[in-house]
Amino acid sequence: MRGFTYLSKVLHSHSSYSKLLVLCSVSTGGLLVYAESNVESGKQVVEQNQPESKKKRVVVLGTGWGGTSFLKDVDISSYDVQVVSPRNYFAFTPLLPSVTCGTVEARSIVEPVRNIIKKRSGEIQFWEAECLKIDPENRTVSCRSGINDNLAGQNDFSLQYDYLVVAVGAQVNTFNTPGVMEHCHFLKEVEDAQRIRRTVIDCFEKSVIPGLSEEERRTNLHFVIVGGGPTGVEFAAELHDYVYEDLVKIYPSVKDFVKITVIQSGDHILNTFDERISSFAEQKFQRDGIEVSTGCRVTSVSDHFINMKVKSTGKHVEVPYGMVVWSTGVGTRPFVKDFMEQVGQEKRRILATDEWLRVKGCSNVYALGDCASIDQRKVMEDISAIFKAADKDDSGTLSIEEFRDVLEDIIIRYPQVDLYLKNKHLLEAKDLFRDSEGNEREEVDIEGFKLALSHVDSQMKSLPATAQVAAQQGTYLSRCLNRWDQCKSNPEGPRHFKSSGRHEFLPFEYRHLGQFAPLGGDQAAAELPGDWVSMGHSTQWLWYSVYASKQVSWRTRYLVVGDWVRRYIFGRDSSRI
Repeated sequence: MRGFTYLSKVLHSHSSYSKLLVLCSVSTGGLLVYAESNVESGKQVVEQNQPESKKKRVVVLGTGWGGTSFLKDVDISSYDVQVVSPRNYFAFTPLLPSVTCGTVEARSIVEPVRNIIKKRSGEIQFWEAECLKIDPENRTVSCRSGINDNLAGQNDFSLQYDYLVVAVGAQVNTFNTPGVMEHCHFLKEVEDAQRIRRTVIDCFEKSVIPGLSEEERRTNLHFVIVGGGPTGVEFAAELHDYVYEDLVKIYPSVKDFVKITVIQSGDHILNTFDERISSFAEQKFQRDGIEVSTGCRVTSVSDHFINMKVKSTGKHVEVPYGMVVWSTGVGTRPFVKDFMEQVGQEKRRILATDEWLRVKGCSNVYALGDCASIDQRKVMEDISAIFKAADKDDSGTLSIEEFRDVLEDIIIRYPQVDLYLKNKHLLEAKDLFRDSEGNEREEVDIEGFKLALSHVDSQMKSLPATAQVAAQQGTYLSRCLNRWDQCKSNPEGPRHFKSSGRHEFLPFEYRHLGQFAPLGGDQAAAELPGDWVSMGHSTQWLWYSVYASKQVSWRTRYLVVGDWVRRYIFGRDSSRI
């Protein structure tokens, strides 16, 4: 105990020390060490009587992964940063399925926003309110506080901005399916997880009441998850463990009536993962007794039944349920849709940005995370400009040497080119110049150049709506703003193919660091960098290590690890709180 007290004093008194988290992997005998450097030396303290400098005003909407990662790194000595969010905390959303079943407590995965901005000498201002409208013409955002109306003062206010960062995430996408909003649970927010936890207990408590028929008990204890993506699969696994490790011990009379069903419109669950992981998950669920209904589309939801259509037969099936969790994708928030109409994107499904995260049609507004999608420019749209920039001697033909000179800039500006080269195993620039019979060519004209790159744009892919993407985008954008003046005078980006000079910044490049799929029973599957796939008990311990290391503070890290230990020793809590 003395050693723990001493360590705590050291960590609090020396904030510039690197902080380490060490977790032992029991199943593999390995040791995983993660370090987080929190260097806070060299901070400037602004005196109250010092005249205020003229700073550009940056307004940030949202305190999710994108907004928080931006706030942690932005240079507040250069910008007046103001934050607006309807929730005054950051939530570690990948652990929401664990909150639904009491594996982790809700307060363990949230960190107050004011704790985060406090680390920045209090120079970031925060208001707990919801954005109602963005006015790009006047550079203002209209907001409304959701705090109790009985308190004194008005709720509506507006803010002006020089730069706006939209990082509000997304809302649930019901695909306009009748009855979903009225009868289904969702899993987007901490409050959603808490409601699901209470409903699960309600289903069991109702089922043990005397006088119910077996059919009624089966209906009450039928838990349906619509959507076989990572969130739906992880919740199904968590629920299975909760039921068979904890609840059947205290509700033994109804243990034979419990049923868990996953409904997936596609042919497989986890279809964004490697096929081996998808197959492993389906086999694991089959062994655990979790029913997976693939090739089925939900057409409506009533208060007691789900109506779905089996694609292979066209047959409509009515399924009774006790609780439904809807986990089938994301949709755009209303005020973002309104903003899209103002900037000429009314025909799009999601807000479009360029490769520098700037909203198309509005150069001083940036968008991060689930609320936006990068509209990657196609090579074939600029093919003539690329050819002209590469053809330095204006000969009308392009040599291999001339192409090599611009290839690096092309790959940076159009990342699909790099994917195409790798997928086709083309190691050198000259490999692109080969004719249809595979013969090498020393030079090509414009038509030959178009033919060589004609299939490159087929490699374009949208980034997934994950915490990993949003966090990397927030860090990227803060870096760009911090180096604005430097890059204006000394551009670091690829060349402009339609005009002279270079872009100020390198475009955003997503680095995929892997993804996990916990499958219950202390087993997990993971896609790791380098096309590695890992499955089993050791992967679950890797999952523990990574998720603990990624917590936003040492307080939440300690609480989450403590919850995992508590669950192993005492089991999950079944009280309805």
